[in-house]
Order: sequence, then C-alpha cells, then structure tokens
Amino acid sequence: MTLERMKCTPPAAGDPPLSSPEAAALLPQIPGWTLTGEELIRDLAFADFTKAMALVNRVAALAERENHHPGIHIDYNKVRLTLRTHKINGLSLNDFILAAKVNRMIDPPDSEVKDG
Repeated sequence: MTLERMKCTPPAAGDPPLSSPEAAALLPQIPGWTLTGEELIRDLAFADFTKAMALVNRVAALAERENHHPGIHIDYNKVRLTLRTHKINGLSLNDFILAAKVNRMIDPPDSEVKDG
C-alpha cells in the first residue's frame, strides 16, 4: 500500500522514532521533502498570499482528518511545512503518510506552486 493511501494512527507510549536508515528509505516516496535530522521539511512558493493561504487551509483540514499536525510557517507567498512526531521525539510513519497526502494535494505541480 502506498503512503498516501494509509491512515495516520497515534503512536503508542514508548514507540521508538524511525531510525535514520528507515527514514531515508521512505524519503524517495515523498518527492520535494527534505530530511533534516529528525524533521521533514517542504518549502513552497506561490503567486501570492491568497494562493499560499488556500494551500495552508487545505493542509489544515487534512491534518485534522488525519489527527497529525504539521508545523506551518507562512511568509507572504511562501509556505514551509515541517513534520515531526512530538510524542515520540522524532519521525514516525505518520510524518511520511501526511507528507505523501500533502504531495497529492499539490502534485502534479500546479503552475502556481513552486518548490523553494
């Protein structure tokens, strides 16, 4: 089953975060995301503030449905999404699932959305 078809499930107390090799193995399934230590990051640029906020609102609705919430940083027409599972102090499969679902929202690339 692909990541985007999976459902986020709350980690149990004591679940370990993904190891670096496990996270690196999943990264090719979420193009556009960068793995930095214990966090996934995707930077996006839009034509204007309104288009940036439209994506942010769609991501917020998705996060509520999945009960897994990214960090969202907005600077006019730029959006940075960060994923990390705070409950286990590192990356979990949920982070990769949500990243894949976000990618599905914006891929194939809309002419208004650019990485970076």
